Amino acid sequence: MNVAKVVEISAESKQSFEDAIALGVRKASETLENVRSAWVKEQKVSVENGKVVAYRVHLAVTFVLK
Repeated sequence: MNVAKVVEISAESKQSFEDAIALGVRKASETLENVRSAWVKEQKVSVENGKVVAYRVHLAVTFVLK
């Protein structure tokens, strides 16, 4: 039987939402062992002078406990 835990993180990219998601999962995996999934709870953009300058995501990352 496995037991999992969920942590919430935010990540930002100047490229895209997909890049922000990948960055968030990569960074979470550097600290947490056994990362199994991530749920994108929220997406936002930062706007300056009428242009999108950053993509932000709020993730719920699930990892299995040892």
